[in-house]
Amino acid sequence: MRICSFLPSSTELAYALGLGDSLAGVTFACDYPPEARQKPVVVHSKLRHGLSAREIDREVNDFAARGESLYRLDIEKLRAIQPDLIITQDLCHVCAASPADLGALLPQLSPAPRVLSLRPRRLADVWQDILTVGEATGRLTEAKELVRQIEERMERVKGIAEKESPRPRVACLEWVDPPFVAGHWVPEMVEIAGGEDLLGRAGEPSYRASWDQILASRPEIIIFMPCGYNVTQAAREVEAMGLPTGWSEVPAVRNGRVYAVDATSYFSRPGPRLADGLEILLNLIHGANEVPMHANSVVKLSVPAAA
Repeated sequence: MRICSFLPSSTELAYALGLGDSLAGVTFACDYPPEARQKPVVVHSKLRHGLSAREIDREVNDFAARGESLYRLDIEKLRAIQPDLIITQDLCHVCAASPADLGALLPQLSPAPRVLSLRPRRLADVWQDILTVGEATGRLTEAKELVRQIEERMERVKGIAEKESPRPRVACLEWVDPPFVAGHWVPEMVEIAGGEDLLGRAGEPSYRASWDQILASRPEIIIFMPCGYNVTQAAREVEAMGLPTGWSEVPAVRNGRVYAVDATSYFSRPGPRLADGLEILLNLIHGANEVPMHANSVVKLSVPAAA
């Protein structure tokens, strides 16, 4: 079977299910496991390189206003590959290529590939998607075992968190400038890890919020997890942003509990490594030492108060 993955998360999943040799095409963002970088790239971003968070937000809005996709598909490579299966998503047209991007190109592919479109909103949806991909690729047994391992880790995190009290107020921000509150599975992850997400809406998309709204929630922990950014990039964006008035009065700032995390690995992508994200959150929220802290996944930020 020849598989083309239009999602970094499904690329990770393909390798986790032992399908690395069947993976014939990936996206420009597919970087895990490292061998995924050696696969032919069939999906490219139209965004310019080297933009700040504010510039990316502006450019994304410009594309949306023109009704134009953020992605370019390499039809010549797709024709050469002749994929049997294309895995895409219909959750966020900003984060990855979608079925709409494929619409005009599918008639140009012969034989026509099967298109599997994923749309996870909650953790249970992500685990179900693992089973769906496993079934579509003849790896259902492996998929069931992977989900079993993930759920076992999730239950362990939940069990440790339930012994802790109180539940601190947590603000998770999916974008830095302008600020977006993280949604979909992230509020659920915070709850499982023993925190209280007062701003996030479980199962719903992230949304743009004002700093007044964010600071008024009086978060005791602030976690910056900008979508698609590793921990170094996230920390750099936070350090470069203009801090809002009232920043120094927020409990999280006063108590030194402001963090940047590796969102692209452990929070943004709806794949197996969300289990690692749960363990990271447990450590950040409760300082639990029963689960390992993943190397190079968190930076504790020392951000000055706004003038």
